[in-house]
Amino acid sequence: MPIRVLIADDHAVVRDGLSLVLGQLDGFEVVGEAATGDEAVRQAVLLKPDVILMDVQMPGLDGVVATRRITDLVPSVAVLMLSMYSDEAAAVGAMRAGARGYLLKGAGHADVAAALRAVVAGQAVFGQGVADVLLAQIGTAGPARGYPFPKLSEREREVLDLLVAGKRTNEVAAALFVSPKTVSNQLTSIYGKLGVVGRTEAILLAREHGLPFR
Repeated sequence: MPIRVLIADDHAVVRDGLSLVLGQLDGFEVVGEAATGDEAVRQAVLLKPDVILMDVQMPGLDGVVATRRITDLVPSVAVLMLSMYSDEAAAVGAMRAGARGYLLKGAGHADVAAALRAVVAGQAVFGQGVADVLLAQIGTAGPARGYPFPKLSEREREVLDLLVAGKRTNEVAAALFVSPKTVSNQLTSIYGKLGVVGRTEAILLAREHGLPFR
């Protein structure tokens, strides 16, 4: 089954270009387009695509607000933000709103395709320029005193630490000598205790509190 993509951007030339590129790649199907944030929300609810390529700046609802509404209404839909700028506030806001990735519009076609596949698979994706900005922000935070999430068990702390280090579920399982199903169950427990909705929010929250410790 191809990955069903909704393209949301206020510039027709950008929508047309992305649609043309994805249409030429195996494994993707562009199911709709939106020129405003409000339209992106409506299309997301109506079409229920696998993933939305969402511009940050659009008329009406901006991409961040639209993403928040979409993740509330159709949480199964992954959102990959696209922006002209590696703006720290926009990137953090997008992740908090529920986006699973943030790329700059200068990213190559192969990078966009790889990012789409990754966010649909539940991974968090940041373009290099965006990653540099976020890491710089994280680096300015002071170290946490003690472990910041006392509700987590020792094993859940190990899982979260590996998650923050960029490990996927299978890699976490291999590192801890448990099954991927066990790790998935532990992740569900971690998300509940942290009050987050998924992997991206858990990673951002953990990094804000100083994880991984150095």
